[in-house]
Amino acid sequence: MRVLAHLAKVVSLAASGAPASLLIVSQAFSQSPEPAAREVPARNLAIPTTVSPQMQRIVNGPLRTNWDFLPKTGEEWKALADAGAAATMKNLPAWREHLHVKVEPAVMDGVKVFWVTPEVVAPENRERLLVHVHGGCYVFSPGEAATAEAILMAGFGHIKVLSVDYRMPPEAYFPAALDDAITVWKAVLKTNDPKRMGFIGTSAGGALTLEMALRAKALDLPLPGAIASGTPMSDVTKTGDTFHTNEMVDNVLVSTSGFCDAAAAFYAHGHDLADPLLSPVNGDMHGFPPTILTSGTRDLLLSNTVRVHRKLRNAGVEAFLQVFEAQAHAEYLRDDTAPETKEAFEEISGFFDKHLAK
Repeated sequence: MRVLAHLAKVVSLAASGAPASLLIVSQAFSQSPEPAAREVPARNLAIPTTVSPQMQRIVNGPLRTNWDFLPKTGEEWKALADAGAAATMKNLPAWREHLHVKVEPAVMDGVKVFWVTPEVVAPENRERLLVHVHGGCYVFSPGEAATAEAILMAGFGHIKVLSVDYRMPPEAYFPAALDDAITVWKAVLKTNDPKRMGFIGTSAGGALTLEMALRAKALDLPLPGAIASGTPMSDVTKTGDTFHTNEMVDNVLVSTSGFCDAAAAFYAHGHDLADPLLSPVNGDMHGFPPTILTSGTRDLLLSNTVRVHRKLRNAGVEAFLQVFEAQAHAEYLRDDTAPETKEAFEEISGFFDKHLAK
């Protein structure tokens, strides 16, 4: 029956005067097998000439050395997180000096936070505030190390940022990060207009910005004026095209069989990974505020980012997607002097300026 149907289609095309090439294409498609996994030959990745020298060094770096190290105990996870935080902390004094930003610890309704304030707050931002939730696969970047992205945002955007130092494993598990972020959101709502505030975060922090909006909707809390969600871990069930196409291409996350997915599962602590409060792409995004998303062409989570963008657009939400040439996961956070870093945060800053109330 399929053969007869194909012959009828070819005869119909021929009778209509269709070119021979179309007849050949029609025949080729009709004879193609059912979809199956496609083998891709091994290849070398060229150093991109289309990015800055700073970004060339970053994107051409080797695979993260410990990408497949999977701690077996809470103590091992904590030791790995502390080592990563110590490395991050070495960069932050220079970043603060370069961007003229100060960082001050505080506690807000029992949750540790950091006020990240630029030396000069833009006039239009004097009554505005961004609530920042850091990345780190829900396990990494404890303490002041959590403020790296907030420093970049405050410095390039000339806006005050409140960074949430949420609880993490092995001291606390899902939904501790979200609970702490919502506690801080409730606290700032007491003295600030929600339409003058935004959420910002990258990676796990990018997912948390979306989870915060989902939780706020469920609690009938006011939503912020806008969200900046960077390369969000929006689906921790390992679903998405670039988990395959960018495996071993992304030199940060490298693979879904690496440390970050294991860390997310450690945080979930047996909870269903498809829950929208862990995989927010599964949530109802109707009524979300305008959202800007950021990723890169080598990002393992590019699909996670693109899928959120489509989910938002299909829900009627204004959403803007910026994708950077050659960047792997969150590499716009790696060098405060890279032109791409400045571009990313100026784009985000402009988005907030457009959508936050004056």
